[in-house]
Amino acid sequence: MATTADIRKGLCIEFKDGLFQVIDFQHVKPGKGGAFVRTKLRNLRTGAVLENTYDAGEKITIARVEHRQYQYLYAEAEDFHFMHAETYEQITIPKEMIESSDLMKEGLLVDIVFHADSESPLSAELPAYVTLEITYTEPGEKGNTATNALKEAKVETGATVRVPLFINTGDLVKVDTRTYQYSERVKK
Repeated sequence: MATTADIRKGLCIEFKDGLFQVIDFQHVKPGKGGAFVRTKLRNLRTGAVLENTYDAGEKITIARVEHRQYQYLYAEAEDFHFMHAETYEQITIPKEMIESSDLMKEGLLVDIVFHADSESPLSAELPAYVTLEITYTEPGEKGNTATNALKEAKVETGATVRVPLFINTGDLVKVDTRTYQYSERVKK
């Protein structure tokens, strides 16, 4: 069994009859009293985030998980279909298990986390950045790069992101999947 000294970001643990991933943690040693570890945990099944405090040295149970690359194929109602790149095995994952699902386009490689014991999918993580085409935005103005003004733009997946004023319809942009923020324009 592991202890709180083994806690790190991304670690999957068993907690309150569920599987949780450590989003953030902090070791605290107050002037008075014993040390403790303050954690932020995300439920891998529901996506709910909760905070928990452990005493230093407290035992925790680490869950065995595997990360596998799958290619996004298509969406059907509230489900998304993926295919394993090597075995061509197909799986279906509900929309609520995928953060930023509206930034996925066909062919995108996604990292799917599986519980090693039960072989069930727990969550799907998009790459940090995706390249998408702008399908609609107000026309840009030449020379409008001095300010940090942003405008709304619709991308090919249907999501709305904020882009600089010089971006036009048809441009390719790199978008951060965690924050929906524009990163850079990509040459075709």
